[in-house]
Amino acid sequence: MIGISLFSLLIIVGSIRHLFTSIEIEHHRFSFQVFVTLILLYTVVTIGFGLVYATLSINGVEVFLRTVRTYPPSWPDEITKGIYFSGVTLFTVGYGDLMPIGWGRWIALIEAMIGYTIPAALVAKVWQSQKK
Repeated sequence: MIGISLFSLLIIVGSIRHLFTSIEIEHHRFSFQVFVTLILLYTVVTIGFGLVYATLSINGVEVFLRTVRTYPPSWPDEITKGIYFSGVTLFTVGYGDLMPIGWGRWIALIEAMIGYTIPAALVAKVWQSQKK
């Protein structure tokens, strides 16, 4: 199960790297291709971190505080909660129904930084391509 977490992290890092090394900004503006690429990137990051949260949770590592517990935790339930928590964290909405604890705080912090950095990096890339 921990292998799923490591694999997820590798996919996330590879997807982010791919966005900024391969995408060319056409005509120095935001295009449909860039939009679709961002949607896919955010989907990969959300699902990837969701799998990390679910894998840790199913292995007994508390990553978020919950109001209702199911014993024993089921894999589909943990994936659902993990992806939901990941999306809320990535987009920094923070509904308050799940709160990161323990290692989950650090993982959530990294995920939130990625959520903030992707749009900033894209703007920087567009700006840089305009200067060329």
